[in-house]
Parts: sequence; structure tokens; C-alpha cells
Amino acid sequence: MKDLPQQLQNQRDYFLTHKTKDLEFRVEQLKILKKAILKYEDRLYEAFWKDLRKSKFETYETELGLVLEEIDRHICRLHSWARPIKVSTNQLLHFWSKSSIRKEPYGLVLIMAPWNYPFQLLINPLVGAVSAGNCVALKPSELSPNIAGIIEEMIKEFFEPQYISLFNGEMELSQSLIGQKWDLIFFTGSPAVGRIVMESAARNLTPLVLELGGKSPCIVDADANLKVAASRIVWGKFLNAGQTCIAPDYLFVHSSVKAELLRLMSEKITQYFGIKPGECIDYPGIVNEAKTQRLAGFLGRGKVVAGGEVDIKRRFISPTILDNISPADPVMQEEIFGPILPVFEFSMMSEVIDFINSNPKPLALYYFSENALNQEDLLMKTSSGGACINDVITHVANSNLPFGGVGNSGMGMYHGKFSFDAFSHQRAVIKKSTRLDVPVRYPPYRGKLWMLKKLLK
Repeated sequence: MKDLPQQLQNQRDYFLTHKTKDLEFRVEQLKILKKAILKYEDRLYEAFWKDLRKSKFETYETELGLVLEEIDRHICRLHSWARPIKVSTNQLLHFWSKSSIRKEPYGLVLIMAPWNYPFQLLINPLVGAVSAGNCVALKPSELSPNIAGIIEEMIKEFFEPQYISLFNGEMELSQSLIGQKWDLIFFTGSPAVGRIVMESAARNLTPLVLELGGKSPCIVDADANLKVAASRIVWGKFLNAGQTCIAPDYLFVHSSVKAELLRLMSEKITQYFGIKPGECIDYPGIVNEAKTQRLAGFLGRGKVVAGGEVDIKRRFISPTILDNISPADPVMQEEIFGPILPVFEFSMMSEVIDFINSNPKPLALYYFSENALNQEDLLMKTSSGGACINDVITHVANSNLPFGGVGNSGMGMYHGKFSFDAFSHQRAVIKKSTRLDVPVRYPPYRGKLWMLKKLLK
């Protein structure tokens, strides 16, 4: 885009008017954003059906509802979050001083979202960026074009482009955007693309929040409540047809309960989606034919316990459970990001822990067990961005918890106050009186070391 540098300069100039730093301005913009979403709600439902064959219920549950709740929380809490924090000044050297931490906006920030949750993963970070007082550039995914088009209309109708801009286009546009100078980049996507974004940001020393993914393990132990585990795993794995960065990616189940758990999970698939999931309005589609073809390629290994139906043209793969899988099989070499769940059995928890720790740190970890000591032992011996005990995915819906990865699954965190903090620079400020000026810090230093040691205690 030839006019891209000028557009970004316009936004930088607007930020330097300092209008976005006013708390009442921020609250008003959050209210406008909520009004905009409610106005476009029905059109967003239509767009989600076209792009992802997603029902109104699931669209509200995983997209609009989470964002509207986030907006309300920021409106309610913004003033307290933005208040400077007074801290103690604990050295005699700073006598007659006051210290504080100020929460200040970075400036002009870029938010890049993926296609799997194209509204929530674009607008939820926007809430934090607006709440923190930034100017924002948005880049929705080109792989969900109908949704991106509606969001573009919404943003252009309700916000001035010098405040919030939206760039809708193909991969070349994304490459051009990450090559610009930003005060912060917030990227959600795959680890592979995250590395490209990080390399580009490094050239300008741009700070980053990277929300990536990975292969999130789910473990069902011998003492687990199998009926509950089956219900929750099937719901979480096949939500959005498995196109969820925190979906259970593979399942470890204790050998003593494996047969029963797989039987219960197969029953739950039929209960939730019917005997013909392709005709179920509550079961989404795959985003495009290329992604469907990729997922179908994983079905060449292992034993299909449930599902296994594929229709490339209709972008459909039924909820599928794969048994007799090897760690060397293609389905275990990358994040699946689809409705296929490979199953492994274990007899000793140490096997599971060793396997998890031998692979990149996942975005989430799920463990079903009634034993509190075993729960704590697993959490202590493994690492992941987040975790659920006796559930899956639901930690993302608690705004009091940070959401983010670790290691290969990302860096930085957001949701609720963590979003406000993610888009805020914490500026250290000390205010000192001129009534007293301790001379020990000034040269010459001969004979002063003993005094300095006392002052710094």
C-alpha cells in the first residue's frame, strides 16, 4: 500500500494530540465499540455461517459474548487500573522522595488476528489497546473474508481512521505491516508465523505479545470421572470443529479405563452432533478446502474409533477419534487444528510427564483426576501457558486469569486487567525534594564508601 506510511503517520500525529490518554475519552470509545458490535450482531452471525458454518449459539459463546463481557469489565474497572501506583522509597539516599508507577499507552499498536476466531481474537485485544489509551491498526485474517469485511465496515462507521484503522488484504499486506515501525505488535497465530513477526519486529526493537499455539495434551487418569471427562473433552475438542488453539490436541488415557472412555466419548459425539454430523447445524465446517485436505491426510495412520468421514468440497471432517497412533505419525508432528483426536494409553504418569517435557511447551494442559496430590504433582512437573483440572478450555473464559503461552506457545498475556497491562508501559517515576541534597554521591569519593554503604541499606 503506497499510502500505508502516511496513514500510520496520521495515527501517530493523532496520538501526539494526547486525546487518547484521557480516561473519559477511553471509556466513551469502549461504549461506542459495544454499540457498534450490537448494531452489527445479526450481520456477524451471517458472516460466521458463510465463513465457518458456525451457529449463532457458538458464535455468541466463543466470539461476541466474550468480547462484550470484556468491554463491560474494562468500562467498570478502567479508572482503578489506570491510577498511578504509589510505592515505597526505601533508602536513605532517597530521603524526601516519592516513587510511583504510571500506566501509560505505548502509542501506535498493531493487532493481527487469525481466522479461527476472527472476531474475538481481533476485537478482544482491541479492547485492551483502547482501554490503555493507544491508537490502533487492525489486521483481520484474509481466510475469513466475510467476517473481515463486516468488521471493516463496523470500524469505519464508528471510528475515525486516525484513531483506529483497519487494513484488509492478503498476505502481502501483512508482510508490509509487520515491516513498519510500531510501538507494540500483538500477534495471534501459529508459532511458525510468530517467528517471522518476531524477526521483523526485532529490526525496529518493537515489543511483542505473541499468542501462539502448539500441541496441548489432555490426560485422563484411572480415577477420573469418566462420564464427565468424556462430555467435556468431546465438547472442547470439537468446538469450532477443533479449530481452537487451546483445544485438546492429543489424549493420554490410563490403560485401565481406555476402552470405557473411548466408548463414552463415541456416545457423546453422537449425542451432540447426531449420526450425521455433516447435517448438524451445531457442528462448524473447516475454513477452506486446503485446510480440509491437510487434515484428511492425517487419517491415513491409526485406527478410526469414531468419525473419519471427509468431504473436501463441503469443507467437512466428522468428529474423529484415532487410536493406535505413534508419536512419529504425521498427526503428531504439528498442531492438528481440526476435529481429529489421537489417543495414547499409559500405565505410569511418569511416562506422560516425560513425553510432555520432551516436546515444546504447550499453550494449555488438561488433566482429569480426583486425586489432589496427583493434580499438584502434574502441575509442578510440567509447564504450559494455562491449565485446567477436570475440564478443558474454560480457563480462557475467566477474565481474572491471564491468557497466554510460554516458550514455543507464546509470550505475554492478556484478558481483563492483563489486557490493560499488556498495552500499557509501566513508567517508573521518582519525585524528589530539593530541600535536602545528600553530598555523598558527588565526587571526590575518598573516605565516603562507608557512608554510601549505610545509605544503601
